Amino acid sequence: MTAPSIRSVKMALLGLMFAAAVTTSLLPKVAMSADPAPQLLRHVVLFQYKAGTTPEQIEEVTKAFGDLKGKIPEIVDFECGTDISVEGKAGGFTHGYVVSFKSDKDRDTYLPHPAHKEFVKLVGPRLENVLVFDYWVKK
Repeated sequence: MTAPSIRSVKMALLGLMFAAAVTTSLLPKVAMSADPAPQLLRHVVLFQYKAGTTPEQIEEVTKAFGDLKGKIPEIVDFECGTDISVEGKAGGFTHGYVVSFKSDKDRDTYLPHPAHKEFVKLVGPRLENVLVFDYWVKK
């Protein structure tokens, strides 16, 4: 058996390098072009209703708040619920609402939006206290 010539070794290496380059170019670009995870801005709103506010009035407010999602396109999601904490630290707040946005610009569009202003007129007279807390979701 004779030793391969330098030329044949070079040709074999060149062929392997070409094959590797072609194979690499055909691989999915997932790792190289992955977009960063989408961020969400959470706009948390807690309500303490005035004494005497009826369950029907609270339901009207909750429905009107949820309906904003269909009126303001910048709203990505809406969630709501009542306090169920066993810690007793709700400070009188009984109802929580979370409105999600893709950007602070979207949130800033929502705040002066006519549909939001109309909602504020509805809910304002029924509230004893309100707390608003915005944050970026971190995963």
